[in-house]
Amino acid sequence: MTDLEIYDTTLRDGSQGEGVNLSLADKLALTQALDWAGMAYIEGGWPGSNPKDEEYFAQVQGLGLATAKVAAFGSTRHHRNEPAQDANLQKLVAAKADVITIFGKTWDLHVTEALRVRLEDNLAMISSSVAWLREASGRPVFYDAEHFFDGFRANRAYALDTLQAAHEAGALRLVLCDTNGGSLPGQVAEAVAAVRARLPGAVLGIHVHNDGGLAVANTLAAVAAGCVQVQGTINGVGERCGNVDLTTVIANAELKLGRRCLPAGRIERLTELSRLVWERINLAPPANQPYVGRAAFAHKGGIHVSAVQRNSTTYEHVRPEQVGNTRRILISELSGRANVQAKLASRYPQLKDADVVKAVLDEVVAKENAGYSYEAAEASFDLLVRRQVGAWKPSFQLHHYRIHGLGTPGSQVDLVEAAVKVTVGEQTRLCAAEGHGPVDALAHALHECLRPAWPQLKDLQLIDYKVRVVDSADGTAAKVRVLIESHWHGRSIGTVGVSENIIEASWLALVESIEAALQEEPCGTLNG
Repeated sequence: MTDLEIYDTTLRDGSQGEGVNLSLADKLALTQALDWAGMAYIEGGWPGSNPKDEEYFAQVQGLGLATAKVAAFGSTRHHRNEPAQDANLQKLVAAKADVITIFGKTWDLHVTEALRVRLEDNLAMISSSVAWLREASGRPVFYDAEHFFDGFRANRAYALDTLQAAHEAGALRLVLCDTNGGSLPGQVAEAVAAVRARLPGAVLGIHVHNDGGLAVANTLAAVAAGCVQVQGTINGVGERCGNVDLTTVIANAELKLGRRCLPAGRIERLTELSRLVWERINLAPPANQPYVGRAAFAHKGGIHVSAVQRNSTTYEHVRPEQVGNTRRILISELSGRANVQAKLASRYPQLKDADVVKAVLDEVVAKENAGYSYEAAEASFDLLVRRQVGAWKPSFQLHHYRIHGLGTPGSQVDLVEAAVKVTVGEQTRLCAAEGHGPVDALAHALHECLRPAWPQLKDLQLIDYKVRVVDSADGTAAKVRVLIESHWHGRSIGTVGVSENIIEASWLALVESIEAALQEEPCGTLNG
């Protein structure tokens, strides 16, 4: 049993976020992932709104979920319809979901201006919709009180009347929604207390948006005031500024408040779940996302790293492994010996030489002063260390590279040709290749030269390429920093190159990505 019910609405509310577009396959895959993570409820969609959601409810029944119950979402009946004749309600019943969730109007402004009905008519719509759905489906019905907190501030008595109508009609949960996302924690706590005083037998939930940047604070305030169900989305995706981020709420509730949200042992899956959702919705995750972000436990300042090495609680509010994340030590010009030693210990535990550490740190400072950055280029840092300790031997020798056909104005052909000449061992090879742009062409040509010696290079995939001007004050003569991320046999390789010439900077980062991949690979011979 859990203390709080986690009701995930990533598949429905989250899909309304800008840039989020989930296919049916995405929704089914995420349903299984959310169940694996231990969510109590998964809101699958609105079966009356589009064919994809209707098909989702037809297929989700075959997934055999272990933990989660699936909820179908909709609204109260149209004011001109009786419940049995309302198409929206009929679709909700036909979905055969484990739970039905409907929303209704709580704010008197919406009743009179959006619905354009009398206040008492809205109460009848809420009551009759809940009652009919319970009887017709035989399923539990949850009631989402849309714009509850705005309605409570505008007309407290009427907002509470709408909840009482749903409660008396048999709604199993009354969910208080901060739909505009502009409430403050004190206002949320006050409103929840008023609902509990009016309806002491009701089981309450909270559903907030993040327009004021207070979604997590408001959710925790509602929990402290007595709400037992929390609705939100993984990573806080959703319309406008998003919904509350369930990964942050769950971590805070379990690790700080002692309120169990997931089955035992599942909280360690939060980071993996977060990254899976980011991947499925095809959006770049913010590095500084609390608990589950890549930078959530990243330490850069030398004093911080030194302290963390002795006692992690000095600069970490929880242990990263509690949520499935890991500590990262960043190397930069701000680093002290502790940063370098921590990095060296992970790859070269036999090294204790203070002179080596100083040499590495001095080179990092000099390189960063020239425009390099190693925070996202750990493979380049590793190569830097290898050079300092004499553990690096170049895999190949470059003679030259050339770029041809950088583009003709008005041309419809975007292919560029590159030629590369390298030597491996005692054999030299000159190769040419085409690509979409000079960097792509160079990569193809270099791979063509090296593949006879290292056929496994076919598995090295460039997955990200970033360019940043180091000093824009220098105009067109400014240095540029190129960061390349490659995927190699299950691990990420990040490398960096800097030059006044963007192609040269790209080449440096590209070569280091290959060198990093080949350091522990057996070499063949160049043939042909």
